[in-house]
Amino acid sequence: MISIADADLACVPSAIPAGARQAHFALARDLVEIRAEERLTLPDGYAIRFQADALEAVARFVENERKCCPFLTFALTVDANCGPLWLRMTGPAGTRAVLEAELNLNACGCK
Repeated sequence: MISIADADLACVPSAIPAGARQAHFALARDLVEIRAEERLTLPDGYAIRFQADALEAVARFVENERKCCPFLTFALTVDANCGPLWLRMTGPAGTRAVLEAELNLNACGCK
């Protein structure tokens, strides 16, 4: 469990069913470290850009991530004409620090 002082934030990986947990973490690494094309720092989180073909994988990621990090708000924008998609993950104060730690965003290979 990751928690940040002075914030009511905690990620609870055990909220993801045990049989799906390892695949979820592998998918998160793949999305953040390999497939992410751009990352924007937001005041309350992050936005990450992916190619259009990542839609199914990003949706699977959100499906499980919302179980272990219920404080997060997810927004997925899918551009017209099979353009890129953006995943926004936001929340209360301290959310960026939790996302950086949980998803190793400093290792992101994106711009």
